[in-house]
Amino acid sequence: MERCSTSQSGGEHVPTDETPSSNAGRARRSDVRRNEQKLLDAAAAVFVRAGIDAPVREIAAESGLGMGTIYRHFPTRADLVVGVFKHQVDALAAAADEPPTADTPYEALRLWVHQFADFLVTKHGLAEALHSDQAGFETLHAEFVDRLLPVLEQLLKASASAGCTRADVRAYDFMLGIGNLCIGVETFPDYRARRMIDLLLAGLASPTPEHADGELK
Repeated sequence: MERCSTSQSGGEHVPTDETPSSNAGRARRSDVRRNEQKLLDAAAAVFVRAGIDAPVREIAAESGLGMGTIYRHFPTRADLVVGVFKHQVDALAAAADEPPTADTPYEALRLWVHQFADFLVTKHGLAEALHSDQAGFETLHAEFVDRLLPVLEQLLKASASAGCTRADVRAYDFMLGIGNLCIGVETFPDYRARRMIDLLLAGLASPTPEHADGELK
């Protein structure tokens, strides 16, 4: 039976939270949120692959949505880059509260660091996208450091506690090291940042008697 309320004066039906119109409104808002998430995921993938200057049509093809939908959500490229930046920071920060999907703390650290490296592609293009908004860029930079540094520290401590990696590595130093290794992507087309990051991670490994060369079990 349809739920409704009746006014005392004329018996007019008054819409409640369960009326078709309100349900349709929630469905539209849900669709808008889903489309925005699809756009952000697609744009992030395209930025990693082709840089932040990639054509909008490539993002549309990746997302399966129309270019008009992209421009409705993000009228300018700067809006889109900032949106992707914040979307990636949220995903990286969520790792602190989500159950690990990796088999070992070391692998969890490695997967997060690779995701962080993908994020840096967007971060490196952020200043260019914001042009003269230096204050806005610095605010976003400070936000990502404040939110992600504790997550990296947590991952490093878990890996060290499990005996996978050294315990004397500062999260801030390690974050800077990852950032420096990613800079070459913009200069050398054949530069393999993930390979260099894996070499850095291997250098953190705690050798065991069975693996004195530093490789993990």
